[in-house]
Amino acid sequence: MAVKTPTIELIGERTIRVTWTGLALNDTGAPIDYPVYIDRSVQVKGTFGTGGAVTIEGSNDDATFNSLSDPRGNALTVNTAKLEQVEDVSKSIRPNVTAGDGTTNLTVVLFARKVF
Repeated sequence: MAVKTPTIELIGERTIRVTWTGLALNDTGAPIDYPVYIDRSVQVKGTFGTGGAVTIEGSNDDATFNSLSDPRGNALTVNTAKLEQVEDVSKSIRPNVTAGDGTTNLTVVLFARKVF
């Protein structure tokens, strides 16, 4: 289990792109704290392997991480390449690879913008 450090890019004055790469089974991304960027989407791509899944998690206390939700209220657990809006706002956000096999190798890209 590794904690992967993201690459953070400021894009313009109001948007950021955060990229976690090389996520394998049981890896997490180092959490980021950008609570002013509340309009967020997440893209997952790469090799999922057998049963691969990544859960997008949030925390308000920096200790306990819980699954965030998509706009339909479902847990934001992704098991196929896709782009999805993040409904919940939390102080911290991170990806957590919760399933897969030895071939699982995922990239998670978070795009967020300030709404004010």
